[in-house]
Amino acid sequence: MLKKALRQHLQQTCQEQDLRQWYDPLAITLSTNDKRLEVQFPHSFFAQWFSATAQVTFESRLREFLGDGYVLRYSSGNGNPLQAAPAPKAARQLDYPFGARFTFDTFLSNRKNQFPVASAKEVARDGRDPRDRAYNPFVVCGGNGNGKTHLLRAIANELSRSRDENAIFCGSVDELGTRFEGLSATGVGAAQERQQARSRLCAHEVLVVDDLQRLRDQPFLQDELTFAFDHFHDNGKQMVFACTGKLADLDFLPPKLRSRLEWGLIVELREPDLDVRLKFIQQQSRSRNIRLSKEHALTLAQRFREFRHLQGILVKVGAYRQLINRDIQDRELEQILRHTDNGTGNSLTPDAIIAATAEQFGIPARDVVGDKRQQHIVQARQVAMFLCRELLGSSFPALGRVFGGKDHSTAMYAVRKIKQLQQSDKDMQLLVTDLKRKCLTRAE
Repeated sequence: MLKKALRQHLQQTCQEQDLRQWYDPLAITLSTNDKRLEVQFPHSFFAQWFSATAQVTFESRLREFLGDGYVLRYSSGNGNPLQAAPAPKAARQLDYPFGARFTFDTFLSNRKNQFPVASAKEVARDGRDPRDRAYNPFVVCGGNGNGKTHLLRAIANELSRSRDENAIFCGSVDELGTRFEGLSATGVGAAQERQQARSRLCAHEVLVVDDLQRLRDQPFLQDELTFAFDHFHDNGKQMVFACTGKLADLDFLPPKLRSRLEWGLIVELREPDLDVRLKFIQQQSRSRNIRLSKEHALTLAQRFREFRHLQGILVKVGAYRQLINRDIQDRELEQILRHTDNGTGNSLTPDAIIAATAEQFGIPARDVVGDKRQQHIVQARQVAMFLCRELLGSSFPALGRVFGGKDHSTAMYAVRKIKQLQQSDKDMQLLVTDLKRKCLTRAE
């Protein structure tokens, strides 16, 4: 039954002839107790062919089908784990530790971004030997909303397939800064704490840092990043960076750090073309269960040129459709776009959502972003985090900062919990729906 159901899922994106070649010969066994999936090949030669031909597609669709937390184990026809280098790794975690939507499969591009994407895939190739790392550091530049963060996290997700996720630091300059907060003081104690923070960062095998332009606002991090760069470079460990604009425009960087960043390969992600933006809209609409007509999709693709803007408007469209419980009409889409285009669409802010939530729960807004642990206050805080995520598309680190400097894992837990509660608790579902309506109405 499992193999048949999985095959039906694969048929949505794979050709029947391909499935007959690489899927039908597999023997598949699922153990739900320890969340382990066993995939057995008929022989080792098939395993090597599968690795080169179908493994990436198979594992990507398998993650969609099973969800998080599963371990995938490959074996040959005799039941022994695979050891041959060209064959798939014997056992691997199926999770995407740096975001399930950030993969090379889901990164949309055309020929004008062919070189940056191909280079990123080469960086993500599992080359443990430092001599295999021709692009180190690898620096991705480009305008806002062109896909830099997606590409960086796709590299990190791919590298996590062959190493523990804790061996990879993947985050923005702001997230890196949290590791060195409060260490700008002088004295013996401060020096020891700084050294410990440096040691913890340098213990990683891979360094992936986004938003280098934010170093302008955190000058103390420039020296720390230079120190980390020297350690990673001297030890042959991979580094990946991204910045908005061109690296040459970051004139505030100290010459020592700038010259080091120029040692590797610098690529530029170009603005997505109309056809790529249309594919992005279709992809996001499917994942959010939004049915858009071709005319509506074309309208969005023509009016918004950045992925980030498109994602934000689709969040609003999805929320609006959920409230009215039907497909959006031309007049309603134009109303949403009019508010967005003339700037009033940005009137919905985290502060507005926090205020609406505090009012609903009958507590001060400062308690929503504070540290009080009373049950009703904690739930209000979790609901507000969920709404910021749903209505504004806020990242988990950004949520943590808005809600009193909390860790991003706290925001992740809050969003996940409210999402689950809505499935089992009708009152919570009604509460969230009502708050969404209030927030969107105030934004208009």
